[in-house]
Amino acid sequence: MTQVTPPGWYPDPGQQNDGPPTERWWDGGAWTDQVRPAGPAAGWGPPAAGGAAGQGYPARPAYPVHPAQTPSGRGRGVRIGIAVAAAVAVLASIGVGVYALTDDGGGGSSAASRGPDTEDGGPGGGGESPGPDSSGPPRVESGSVTDGLSGISLPVPDGWYGQELQGGAAVTSEDAYDCPGDTSKTCTKGGAYSAPALALGTRGSTAEEVAKADISANAEESYGGDSYGGITSHEVLVSEAVTVAGQKGYLVRWKAVTGKGADGYVQSLAFPSPARPQQIVVVRFGVDTDQTQSVIEEITEGIEAASGGGNGQDV
Repeated sequence: MTQVTPPGWYPDPGQQNDGPPTERWWDGGAWTDQVRPAGPAAGWGPPAAGGAAGQGYPARPAYPVHPAQTPSGRGRGVRIGIAVAAAVAVLASIGVGVYALTDDGGGGSSAASRGPDTEDGGPGGGGESPGPDSSGPPRVESGSVTDGLSGISLPVPDGWYGQELQGGAAVTSEDAYDCPGDTSKTCTKGGAYSAPALALGTRGSTAEEVAKADISANAEESYGGDSYGGITSHEVLVSEAVTVAGQKGYLVRWKAVTGKGADGYVQSLAFPSPARPQQIVVVRFGVDTDQTQSVIEEITEGIEAASGGGNGQDV
């Protein structure tokens, strides 16, 4: 599946002076004009929507960049990919599949989208998607990884690795291969990452509404674009209420049929954050169909409220 970088504040790829470091907002698909000083005092939440330029989500700047969740070398999976800099964990190598965030949604970056400090733009930089060797949050080989923002932990299945991110957490399969639709990119067998629904741009007032609204974007992020020849059709496998981390949630799982290579299982799981119940967290999954669906169920069933309840920051 294609890996993608979740929305968040990342080291500003456009900074070209010796002044204090800054961070730029990555909206999940492109860099925006929103910039702020870097540092631990800065809150994580996205810029306020609406308003004049500089407030909200303006058009992408002249120097597009690759995000960390998917920039760099890998191609498939939930383009969650998910690079670091200055104490800010970039969401590099998260998700499943291609780590490349691109303008055409095709899992590839162009020279136009490169930032001055990265090979291919985006928080992580360095190719179509960040691979295992990309700079970024430390890899956790077993146990679980914590999403401190939402107050949950994700289990790390055998043969996978986890990363704790600034705005969530991710687990990714170690199995990688050349993407069938574009062999210049690397895809992975599976992945999952968590992020606030608001940061993903997914709307809905209930877990069910959010899960149902998120699944199509998840499918496109994980298996859409040229890395797999696009999605030709899909089948709804599961749509049901579930209890996750003690919260009443909802999940939707599809089988996405692709134009080339493996088809994929994609799942969007939504539930109130144990740390901030008024906020809904989404966990996006993407797994190749030559893998068993049981790994999706293992991760879903293993999600727990994190000890300490998360950092409690509003998003």
